[in-house]
Amino acid sequence: MTNLLLEPLSFEFMRLALVTAILLGILCSVIGTYLIVQRMGLLGDVIAHAVLPGLAIAFFLGIDIFVGAFISGTLSTFVISWIQSQSRIKVDVAMALVFSGFLALGITLITVLKSKLDLHQFLFGDLLGVTTIDVWKTFAIAIIILLLVKLFYKELLFYTFDPLGAQAVGLPVTLIHLGLTSAITLTIIASMQAVGIVLVVSLLIGPGATAYLLVKELHQMMIFGSIIGIFSSVTGMYFSYYFNVPSGAAIVLVVSGLFILALLFSPSQGILTQPAVANRSLSILGQFKQSNKRI
Repeated sequence: MTNLLLEPLSFEFMRLALVTAILLGILCSVIGTYLIVQRMGLLGDVIAHAVLPGLAIAFFLGIDIFVGAFISGTLSTFVISWIQSQSRIKVDVAMALVFSGFLALGITLITVLKSKLDLHQFLFGDLLGVTTIDVWKTFAIAIIILLLVKLFYKELLFYTFDPLGAQAVGLPVTLIHLGLTSAITLTIIASMQAVGIVLVVSLLIGPGATAYLLVKELHQMMIFGSIIGIFSSVTGMYFSYYFNVPSGAAIVLVVSGLFILALLFSPSQGILTQPAVANRSLSILGQFKQSNKRI
């Protein structure tokens, strides 16, 4: 058993990948909690795909592609807010329109600019290919975002559950919204190389959603979500190593598996553990025993 755990650590690429996976497990869980509570889980998916135009333009201009991704991802949220404020279009419809529009624009720009951007890597990730520089970038992003969440936790908590009330008491809701948007975008950018754009939403939402079924308080969701995120990331990496499957997909499968277990067996919200279901099961079992006795 010890050899199974230690063997992958003898390779530097696995050590770097595991450190990155742990950082992302914590970061995605904390930021994803706000998306879940605000019922804006789709926003993560929108931003994840909206970074493509920025990636294409930045690569063509020869600048840091993550700068382009951040600008493009942040711009998409402003477009959503603008559509919602200037028309009768609801936020979910606006997000769907921006999602498809930015994705199409990104693919078009990659084709027109004849970019040699490795689209497959950004779509599906390559956690085993991270470098020391990538680890430090992820570490810096994680520390900055987690520190800001800690410093402004009360304001974020108020805004998350009652944005109108937060505005009424004088909180800078526009600045808070911009800060959350920037944090989500940076988290997605940091996660792109690990799990890719296609799978990043699962890592962003899955651990927090699982914790949501197990605890009630926001800070508890963050803590349990981080634990679930770390466990999923590390377990997925070991599955990837020993079974030769894509690391991003392996991590997401573990996240999904844990969510299903919580959905079924959560002590307070589990489908199979709710009082009505449990009583019905006992009733059926009792009827079955009585029928056997008669036989």
